[in-house]
Amino acid sequence: MQMADIKTLQIEDVLKAHQFLKEVVIHTPLQKNDYLSEKYEANIYFKREDLQHVRSFKLRGAYYKIKTIEEIARKQGIVCASAGNHAQGVAYACAHLGISAKIFMPLTTPSQKIEQVKMFGRQYAEIILTGDTFDDSASTATTYAEQEGRLFIHPFDDLDIIAGQGTVAVEIMNDIDEELDYVFSSIGGGGLISGVSSYIKNLSPNTKIIGVEPSGAASMKAAIANKGPIVLDAIDKFVDGAAVKCVGKLNHEIVSKYVDDITLVPEGKVCTTILSLYNKHAIIAEPAGALSIAALDSHKEQIKGKSVVCIISGGNNDIGRMQEIKEKSLLHEGLLYYFIVSFPQRAGALRQFLDKVLGPDDDITTFEYTKKNNKESGPALVGIELKRSEDYLELLSRMNENGFFFKEVNKDSTLFDLLI
Repeated sequence: MQMADIKTLQIEDVLKAHQFLKEVVIHTPLQKNDYLSEKYEANIYFKREDLQHVRSFKLRGAYYKIKTIEEIARKQGIVCASAGNHAQGVAYACAHLGISAKIFMPLTTPSQKIEQVKMFGRQYAEIILTGDTFDDSASTATTYAEQEGRLFIHPFDDLDIIAGQGTVAVEIMNDIDEELDYVFSSIGGGGLISGVSSYIKNLSPNTKIIGVEPSGAASMKAAIANKGPIVLDAIDKFVDGAAVKCVGKLNHEIVSKYVDDITLVPEGKVCTTILSLYNKHAIIAEPAGALSIAALDSHKEQIKGKSVVCIISGGNNDIGRMQEIKEKSLLHEGLLYYFIVSFPQRAGALRQFLDKVLGPDDDITTFEYTKKNNKESGPALVGIELKRSEDYLELLSRMNENGFFFKEVNKDSTLFDLLI
């Protein structure tokens, strides 16, 4: 498909998909958030795709795509690869349409997403765990589909998938009562932002579309710089819903045409946003779902006085990850530090550390120490949580003043990965 074809074909496909999906998906709420509106001096709205049937927008594209090939899919069966949300959409669609599906997922997929796929797919979906990333699973899945004569349903590099995801934008434009200035959307492979940007830019050319990627998996940013999709050597898998090594060709073309900016957000900032959404608004967002809101700080000057929609793309977060999320947030905010501290092997050394080194609001989160015979001092791994980031330098000063030799683990990436 040529670039000139994208505009006409895309808008027609989105409207067609919207008409079909109206009876299938939830028309998710567009909610004004008073707290963030006041904080940023803007009108901030959340598009709540975390409230979709499968707790993410992915149902839209998956169901629409499978419905368009329903007859042949029922005969041949379906294969897909997914880090979780696309798999749930495919499983949901196949169970409703009575179609057999083989679903390939990374070994690193959170257990919550695996269990959801089993629940939605019932007897129609078989899960195959393989590879460490989405890209690994996708490679295995495409080979399997070719060998078995099944249809491969791509999670983002497909026109019908993009059209289905674009129905999010149809609802946004139907529901907003004012001129829309900004839309913030997460980017993984690029399916959601391709559909959303294509539709909105054709209706409202002055609306700014901001794509948001995790810093550790900035595959669309790399594709834009390269003027074409490029495979990243390595990615951080933490934001699993957006941890893609290579974006789609079609997605890159659409983003190049319609998206105004791509913002990168550190994984720790994503974690801080997840915790804030939960604590302040009772919203459970997965890491990819929080990306759009996490990017607001870096655009706070531009969005003043503007109307802004942030798409919360998914809410499939495993409760077992919350401790990790909290730790990453604290590290990012400069509130959690790890040290290897040399403790004199004498009575009272620990008491001195607690009384003379720790501040009144500091808290020890980790302490691992083994006393060794015939040694004057022994190392301990100590984790300290601060109340305020500015207390950090005073903490270091007190350790020096009291004769505690230490090494900062946070500043040694190899040591940090080994110990923490």
